[in-house]
Amino acid sequence: MNRTFTSEDRKQLARKGISEQQAERQLEQFREGFPYLRLRGAAAVGNGILTPSDIECQGFVEAWDAYKAAGHHITKFVPASGAASRMFKNMFEFRDGDHDVPQTDFERAYFGNIHKFAFFPALDEASKRLYAKGVDELIEDGSYKQVAAAMLNPEGLNYGQLPKGLLLFHTYPEGPRTPLEEHLVEAALYAASDGQADVHFTVSAEHRQLFEALVKAVLPAYEKKFNIKYRVSFSEQKPSTDTLAATMDNEPFRTANGSLLFRPGGHGALIQNLSDLQSEVVFIKNIDNVVPDRLKPATTLWKQVIAGILVSLQRTAFTYLEMLDEGRYGQAELDEMCRFVLNDLYCDIPGLADADTETKVATLRRKLNRPMRVCGVVRNVGEPGGGPFLAYNPDGSVSLQILESSQIDTHNPAYMKMFTDGTHFNPVDLVCAIRDYKGNRFDLPQYVDPATGFISFKSKDGKELKALELPGLWNGAMSDWSTVFVEVPLETFNPVKTVNDLLREQHQ
Repeated sequence: MNRTFTSEDRKQLARKGISEQQAERQLEQFREGFPYLRLRGAAAVGNGILTPSDIECQGFVEAWDAYKAAGHHITKFVPASGAASRMFKNMFEFRDGDHDVPQTDFERAYFGNIHKFAFFPALDEASKRLYAKGVDELIEDGSYKQVAAAMLNPEGLNYGQLPKGLLLFHTYPEGPRTPLEEHLVEAALYAASDGQADVHFTVSAEHRQLFEALVKAVLPAYEKKFNIKYRVSFSEQKPSTDTLAATMDNEPFRTANGSLLFRPGGHGALIQNLSDLQSEVVFIKNIDNVVPDRLKPATTLWKQVIAGILVSLQRTAFTYLEMLDEGRYGQAELDEMCRFVLNDLYCDIPGLADADTETKVATLRRKLNRPMRVCGVVRNVGEPGGGPFLAYNPDGSVSLQILESSQIDTHNPAYMKMFTDGTHFNPVDLVCAIRDYKGNRFDLPQYVDPATGFISFKSKDGKELKALELPGLWNGAMSDWSTVFVEVPLETFNPVKTVNDLLREQHQ
């Protein structure tokens, strides 16, 4: 009998939907760590990254228009559960710090440009309500901390605790817009089919009612503006995707009352939510990567281009799978399929070309019949985050993957050179095909590489602990998908990581 867990622990695990075997495996992962990925090289233009010409782009847009016209089920999937607290890290430090007037460049930029924020009118109202003075008057009095408190504190705008999706990002003549609204607008522009736009937000349980209330308030106006019907849905990260916390000795971390401590499994847990969708094609984009309407044409064009590439590749893969099912192939057809897998899906399978017919057919069937994604990548301009690589898979094949720096062996000089010399950054702009050629949903958790999670270090009640992050949503969680990278313009990538990012020209 297993001695690690008590009977109370087992009840706790059962309530979360986590098996004892899963929990044991997580403790093993703390003990063993995760292997680094083997790399062949960084993906680049001509080596895994497509740069379609204007004429090709037009063809892909037409392919996407034809797909939409055929009434396929399309969804825009937006991870939106994260609180915006990190976005305001500098302002929390100012509010709680020893100095009363702006000292750092960040603080001076914030207060010096405060009228430029879309939330300024709301902040001004909150300041008057709380302090009987507007923002300008408080600044004139030197009461900068009160302005910061009015923005961050629960009795003010509560921006320190709200999720990014509910903050006011952009200014328009008819009033400011939140990122949630910008995603609704985007859905109407490139993801609507049969007069309907399907948008799914993943949210935290504590904020779900706020999201639902905002949608209810704004939807009629956007439906009228774009003459479409929206179908907006929400889901939360499943408790069964939480992971055990461990002590520094790799034993289960226990709270003061002796119960097991669980932590959210990170972004990668959302593969379950994605797998639950009924859709055929899904656009995935982070909640904070939005722009005002004047910059949306480029975003719309390139979303259509990568979607057109996806459905064109999918159509070919489906044709080949039907040929394999029906036995309509000879050596020439199998060779053609091998070239498609190698040259169009960028999956290099050593020895496939020389394999016997039975092995070739089985391998082709496995590589063609799996989820597919096309990812927009931008030129690297120094933003932190992952990048596109050609990496070795557990089965010995080499394919395109999105890697984070934590997955790369920093003690390997060749790998570090690949990472630092990488020409492209991953902006997390994906379009995915999640049904097979017979119309069945793929069971997406089956395509996760469990060896691509990672361990981070946190604390609880003053005690250090180890936290287990599941393979990232577009990293290891999509490891066994067919993947294609397309270079998209930098103007399509405008994430908001700090409040002052909203002062960038792209967000004004």
